[in-house]
Amino acid sequence: MKAIVAPLFLLVASWGLPSWAGPADDCIECHAKATEKTAAGKAAKVVPEDLAGSVHKRVKGGCVACHEDVAPGKDKHGAVKPAQCASCHEDEVKQYAGTLHGKAKAGGKGLAASCADCHGSHDIRKSDDPKSKTNHANIDATCSACHGSDAMVKKANLPGGNIGKQYADSIHAKAIHEKKLDKAPTCSDCHGAHDMRAKADPESPVNRAKVTETCGTCHGKAKKAYLKSTHGKLKSHNVQNAPGCTDCHGAHGVKEHDLPRWQVDVIKECGTCHLDYIKSYRDTYHGQVTELGFARMATCSSCHGSHEILPKDNPDSKVSDRNRLATCQACHPKANANFVKFEPHANKHSLESGPALYYTTKFMQFLLAGVFTFFGLHTILWLYRSLKVVAARRAAGESEEKR
Repeated sequence: MKAIVAPLFLLVASWGLPSWAGPADDCIECHAKATEKTAAGKAAKVVPEDLAGSVHKRVKGGCVACHEDVAPGKDKHGAVKPAQCASCHEDEVKQYAGTLHGKAKAGGKGLAASCADCHGSHDIRKSDDPKSKTNHANIDATCSACHGSDAMVKKANLPGGNIGKQYADSIHAKAIHEKKLDKAPTCSDCHGAHDMRAKADPESPVNRAKVTETCGTCHGKAKKAYLKSTHGKLKSHNVQNAPGCTDCHGAHGVKEHDLPRWQVDVIKECGTCHLDYIKSYRDTYHGQVTELGFARMATCSSCHGSHEILPKDNPDSKVSDRNRLATCQACHPKANANFVKFEPHANKHSLESGPALYYTTKFMQFLLAGVFTFFGLHTILWLYRSLKVVAARRAAGESEEKR
């Protein structure tokens, strides 16, 4: 049989088809069978079509170039060691060793992603091939094999929960899969590929100190405005608690900024830092209506801006004395100089916000407490009187029966 098959593969190679056909590929004679098993009992089938489309199809030596412990021409062999990618891809393997996956693998965690998990094994294709697991349109699906599986997330205790599901609902994923935009960011654009590192690592592109640069790769205009803003200047002075891109927009589940639901929800993100301002905002008409879920009201960004937020004493600020009227007129076209004297963050509990507001609040609190106290006492006394009347009637009824 072997004497017939080997010349056939040589003939196929002479036609310019898969270059794995040759002496070393007597392997295919056995491994193309679905019944072929490894010494450990695992399936050892190799689909010839997969190998034919692989980037390794023209590697000199064929199968034994990767499976070095198998001698060419041997019909039977013992256990085969995993292919060592480092023999050709030394730089990439060195990078991988310093990553989250590489360190986990070296630490004995077998669930960590290896070269084959991301690139495939016998079916490895160039990243510009639409069928490649590392093609731009397929990378999120490749990463989601682990990070998009609830079972795997639980089993491996992966951080961030089901990241794959979060990303699938994001504006970035929709841009790739619905709009077919090959420049929209996917997993490796933000995290890297062979050099992927933990978020806490200072060299990671998603570290708090670097995430602005990472997002700015695509969003240059927003980055430029942010760097000039109050938040951006704090970042430049190494105040890493200052809000960055992911604090407001999220990381994997980034939504369209014009969605009403997002516009309302992002107010809460501002409130995580500006506690006093969010409390006073919620006391206003704007704040109460947005709390009900309506986005057609002034939010934080409506007045202060988004990426270009500046302090009030900066002439370019949207809430500076010079620009405040124009900011209000964006929603209130008839607003005048008197209109903008309104204080949107007046604190009714502080005398500094004005004696009228402060004492009016105190009066209303006293009035409310007085009303509840008065009617509460009235209700108690009325109940007491009613109980006495009922008791007297019962006593009178019992006297009549005895007579």
